[in-house]
Amino acid sequence: QQPGYNKRLRKSAELLRRVTRILATSTSAWSDDVWIVDSTPVECGRSRETVKRSDLAGWAQYGYCASHSRFFWGLRLHLVCTLQGLPVAFALTGAKADERETLLDLFAAEPHLLAARPGQTLIGDKNYFGRDFERELVEYGIQLLRPTRKGERQRPGGSLFKPLRQVIESINETFKGQLDLEQHRGRTPRGVIARVMQRILALTAVIWHNDQAGQATLRSLTAYDH
Repeated sequence: QQPGYNKRLRKSAELLRRVTRILATSTSAWSDDVWIVDSTPVECGRSRETVKRSDLAGWAQYGYCASHSRFFWGLRLHLVCTLQGLPVAFALTGAKADERETLLDLFAAEPHLLAARPGQTLIGDKNYFGRDFERELVEYGIQLLRPTRKGERQRPGGSLFKPLRQVIESINETFKGQLDLEQHRGRTPRGVIARVMQRILALTAVIWHNDQAGQATLRSLTAYDH
C-alpha cells in the first residue's frame, strides 16, 4: 500500500493554500503595488504509454514552451507574484489554457485581492493582449505593462520593462532549479496539486522567514539549499 504520508498529502491542498496565504500576508512584500504574471510548464510525463494510461489524461495536455523551445505533456502553473518573488495568486491548468482567461479567472475568484489596491501595476509578456482583456483589467483597477506587439503603436513603459521581465523568469527558475517543480512525481490530479502547492508554500515560507529576519534578499534559498 502507499505510505500514509502520501495519503495525507493528497488531502492537504486546502491546508497548504491557507498556510501559504497566512505567511504571504504577514510579509512586507504583500503590499507591493507592482505584480508580475507568467505561466511555466509543469511536465507530467514523457512517454506515449504514460500519456495513455495516466490518471492526469484529460487535464494534462500537450503544449509548447517558447522560453525553452520545447513541447511537453502536462500542465501550466500560472503565477502572479511580487517583484521579490512572493506568490500572490496561482492556478494549475492544462497546457493549452489561455493565459488571459486564467488570469481573469484568478481575479474573479478572489476579488478582495484588488479591492484595496487601486492603480495596481501588472507586468506580463506579449501573450497578455487584447482590447477586451485590457478593458477588464482596467475595471479591476489594474494598469498592464507588456511589450509592444508587431503592428502596434509603441506602448508606455517600454524602457523599464525588459529588466523587470527577467524577474519572473528568475522566479520560475527558482521553482524548477531549487524546488524541483517538474520533478514533483505526482500521478493523480490531487497528488500533482498538493506537490505543486508544497513548492509554492516552500518559497513563501523562505520569503516570510527572510523578511522577518531582515535579510536584504527575500527570495534567497541559499541557507536551505544544502
